[in-house]
Amino acid sequence: MKKISFIGSLFLMILLTGCNSTKNTGDETIYGQQWELEYLSGPRIAFDALFENKKPIITFNKSEGEVVGNSGCNGYRAPFKIEKNTISFGEEGPSTMMYCGEGEKFFRNTMQKVNRYKIEDGKLNLMIDDVPMMRFHKTE
Repeated sequence: MKKISFIGSLFLMILLTGCNSTKNTGDETIYGQQWELEYLSGPRIAFDALFENKKPIITFNKSEGEVVGNSGCNGYRAPFKIEKNTISFGEEGPSTMMYCGEGEKFFRNTMQKVNRYKIEDGKLNLMIDDVPMMRFHKTE
């Protein structure tokens, strides 16, 4: 009798765990917001000089599974995937081709390398492993 009870409990635990993990889309506060870049790690040029006229913005569209926005000069669109605190961005879609300095190129290259994210104190941090590479704040 103990064996049947143990097997039943084990089956129920596996079933409940499986249902929870199939729809894990991460922190829901990432969606429905427009995020503006306020920090970018790596370039030797000052942040404000990289994006003199316009800071990059992104919006995560959960139902479409894509991020859309502006990379400082040209429009930006790419698929993304979130699982718990990991994130990955797919190949960018078509975009305009204006040249507006090195900031946009660095932004797009960094987006392709990002593999984790964290929302802390209302800020979105995109990271490579545990190293914050980009920080965004919500726009109102």
